[in-house]
Amino acid sequence: MLRRSPVRGTGMKRRIGLHPGVFVASLVLVMLAAAVSLIVGAGDISTSGVYAVLTGAPEHTVAEATIVYEMRVPRTLTALLVGAALGIAGNVMQALTGNPLADPGILGVNAGAGFAVVVAVGVFGFVSFDTYVWFSLLGAMAVSLVVYALSLTIGRGSPFTVLLSGVAISAVLTGIATALAVVDPARFNALRGWMSGTVAGRDLDTIGQGAMVIGVGVLVVCLCVRPLSQLGLGAETARALGVNVGYTRITAAIAVMLLAGGATALAGPIVFIGLMVPHLSRLLVGLRLGASLVYSALAGGLLLLIADMAGRVLIPPGEAPAGLVTAVIGAPVLAALARRIGTSSENGSEREGNA
Repeated sequence: MLRRSPVRGTGMKRRIGLHPGVFVASLVLVMLAAAVSLIVGAGDISTSGVYAVLTGAPEHTVAEATIVYEMRVPRTLTALLVGAALGIAGNVMQALTGNPLADPGILGVNAGAGFAVVVAVGVFGFVSFDTYVWFSLLGAMAVSLVVYALSLTIGRGSPFTVLLSGVAISAVLTGIATALAVVDPARFNALRGWMSGTVAGRDLDTIGQGAMVIGVGVLVVCLCVRPLSQLGLGAETARALGVNVGYTRITAAIAVMLLAGGATALAGPIVFIGLMVPHLSRLLVGLRLGASLVYSALAGGLLLLIADMAGRVLIPPGEAPAGLVTAVIGAPVLAALARRIGTSSENGSEREGNA
């Protein structure tokens, strides 16, 4: 579909596996962040109060138990689940397209899923997760097809054409969704926080349903990890190795749709997690896709959880949604990556000219 040289043009020649020490350290870091997430927030509860609630000690109050079990625990679980899903989806998209700037948010997949949910809830009145999640998945699939078609029509599938097509589609759909909310504020009032990308306000039943959709996406990823890794060598080489290229691409696309669609239905359109996390994971484990996916899940959950905690303390007594924090962090990262990739491409062209 696209050139695969940009991903390999990042200068990484290592092919490192899943090092046990690094994995355990990453897992411990995620667990520590989850513990801190239960403590940080605007609720009137101390660290000792949180500890008393979690251990079942009689010193805690009913209000403290409500804050922990009905607000902070679901919020923490949502951040970890959604961050992991977006991290894996971004890694799969980058491996599938060979585009190091690929991300469900930047390429419009999240915006498509989000727009479909806005239509489902605001226009048709579907308010239960198990109903509007299907709209989210269909929206993700539709935008993926539109972006792919535009990139082939306008720029012959070049990475930057895909990027620009995704950004344009994302801007249009976000603008339409915002306009709908302004025209009928009463009907769309419940979606205002969700549209900005937030992990707050989810109950355990909704989180469980979202986990099922994302879990299916993870299983689909497991089916195509090895052929997708071989596809990174190029379509012809992959076919020579016995890879069914068409099946692998379709399977990977379905996985991205399930992961990004489920995550967006849960937390709204959150961008840049899928862009940053794969690059961080490859710094740890090199180019091995299987190990990189594991670290993408851990790093994605950790990054979104940190963004959510930062949003809780940035503007007290109010909160900034996690989606806003990730956008502020991710915008300069995108610019740096684009510049780095452009420089690598120019250097490669110069070397070919000199040869």
